[in-house]
Amino acid sequence: MIGGEIKMTYEKEIEEMDEYTYQWLPENYENEDEPILKITKSSMMSHLWCPKKYQFGYIERLPQDQTEAMRKGTYVHNAREEFFNEFDIKKAEEMSHNELLDYCTSLFPVDDYFDDYIAIAAFEANRFAESKLEGKLDDYLPPCNEGKFDCELTIPANTDPKYPLSRAYKVHLQGIIDRVFEEDGSYIPMELKTGKWSDSKTSSMRKEMAFYKILIESSSEAVLRQAGLEPNVPVTHWSWYYPTSNYIYVEEVKKSSVTSVMKSIARLIHAYEQKNFPAKFFYRTCAHCSYFGICEAAQEDTWV
Repeated sequence: MIGGEIKMTYEKEIEEMDEYTYQWLPENYENEDEPILKITKSSMMSHLWCPKKYQFGYIERLPQDQTEAMRKGTYVHNAREEFFNEFDIKKAEEMSHNELLDYCTSLFPVDDYFDDYIAIAAFEANRFAESKLEGKLDDYLPPCNEGKFDCELTIPANTDPKYPLSRAYKVHLQGIIDRVFEEDGSYIPMELKTGKWSDSKTSSMRKEMAFYKILIESSSEAVLRQAGLEPNVPVTHWSWYYPTSNYIYVEEVKKSSVTSVMKSIARLIHAYEQKNFPAKFFYRTCAHCSYFGICEAAQEDTWV
């Protein structure tokens, strides 16, 4: 898939950027030739989930097997990216609803995840019909489709009193945002998830979307325009979509979630300062961790 190749190329590019690193040494921060800490949404969430897993995956770069969930996520994300690249508004505008549904379905590949594509096609056909009825077809296609963003952000020493830093640090945020829609003069980032929705995921989803808000609003004009966005447009809402559960949610930005992300970044920096990445224990998740077999903490008596 072309979209998948572009995405992999970008991920390889950012992996090879030597100005930013996960193998970061705070004690060398004053040295201008040393790279600064690289943070993505995934790396931040990994550290929150389990600092030891973060250490294994990001600092030590230990490989992990691709799970079925990871494979599905890649395929479905690439397919939806291509859907928006290929969608023809003028053609769709003349179709009946049944024709529109068939058209949306035809834009997806036939593979192991076709049931998910059918759900997404139905969702998009209904969304297009609503946009047409409301006279908002100009807003149907997202201006940003799998947009690449990066920025530098300064984290003050007192961002989180529980995890005080020895000084303020500049870090590098980067990532790919699935979609960013525009409505009423503001941007709405949307995240596609291929798992099943449960209300217990609300807090983590808000953190992910708050990371994207910070990333968008801190990016340079050049980065924004390359991603298809205009500068000085606020992110006032965010959204997530779980096609397997036929669940979509849109809400106003939660300032508390933005604050939580800033504290999470400070907590990650604090771990580097202290060189301390302890394991978290929870049998339902640890037993399925890629690093279960090499994690010393997982071999302790608590598992017997």
